[in-house]
Amino acid sequence: MNYKEQLNTKRLILRAIHPDDWADVYSWAGNASNVRYMFWGPNTEDETKAFIEITTPGKDFLVVLDGKTIGSCGIYPDAKNDTGTLGWILHMDYHKQGYGTELCGELLRYGFEDLKLRRISAPCAAPNYGSCRIMERNGMRREALHVKKFWARVDEEWVDEAVYALLAQEWFDGGCL
Repeated sequence: MNYKEQLNTKRLILRAIHPDDWADVYSWAGNASNVRYMFWGPNTEDETKAFIEITTPGKDFLVVLDGKTIGSCGIYPDAKNDTGTLGWILHMDYHKQGYGTELCGELLRYGFEDLKLRRISAPCAAPNYGSCRIMERNGMRREALHVKKFWARVDEEWVDEAVYALLAQEWFDGGCL
């Protein structure tokens, strides 16, 4: 696969995550309100540093806006099946400004055009309306709802997981942005 360490959109730079980025990552990963719909977190400083140690350039990206880090995202290919899974988190100060839609669109483009995947999916907490809309705006369809799939540590409750997906054929046929 043709992995790239940096991707660019109209407003964002998606770049490899480096050890010295830990404080920026911790600003959202350690914030309980920010990770409410995640199956992980809020992270300690040590957990954040440990996460950064296992990130992979070309798969895990820091989201940068005008030189400021505002989130992280990733695409995780399964080469055996020509599929991939997306994930992202933005600092809550940058929600509802179109950045999620923009980075998701770039991850889809990268996955289909550069990595030559045939299918890309993304799970999210079903109550996370923002993430659901990001995927819908990028042409992804909701394919499944897994009832009480994961334990949301912040709210201390079992949360339903929605799964969205898109096929390369749909991407290239213009079924998305």
